[in-house]
Amino acid sequence: MRELVGAARGGDSRAFGELYRRFFRMVHAVLFSRVPAGDVDDLAQDVFLQAWRELHALRDPLAFGGWLRQIALHQSADHLRRGHPTEELDANIARAPNDEQAWFLLAELRRLPEAYQETLVLRFVEGLTGPEIAALTGLTPGSVRVNLHRGVELLRARLKGGTR
Repeated sequence: MRELVGAARGGDSRAFGELYRRFFRMVHAVLFSRVPAGDVDDLAQDVFLQAWRELHALRDPLAFGGWLRQIALHQSADHLRRGHPTEELDANIARAPNDEQAWFLLAELRRLPEAYQETLVLRFVEGLTGPEIAALTGLTPGSVRVNLHRGVELLRARLKGGTR
């Protein structure tokens, strides 16, 4: 990691491309759990563009993942604060019949505490394993397991009509 960040700081676009490849799913998950789905891809590009421009400010190259996550959090908060109006297509046009359940699940997932949202999106939307989530987020594998377990339990309770 140290070598990739160092090379990217030196202007090596291939090194930064590798950082992009490694961390895109994490950035996507952070954004996906916070902003309208239609805005995620553009915001993800903005996150990486900001990271490229500000890479010189990163003190510890080994903290790249956490630093990038913070940029994604700030971008999503700024985006929501600016109140970019989004207009959904009519449900009959935009969604296939089974998509209603997916949109409902996403809405319920977004009501969970932040730590659970990200972990669940990384696991079930981005398809990452527990160790991969730990490596990207800086969480311990045990914390990832706890977040996944508690998040699933809370989501299950909400879906059964509980308000945990």
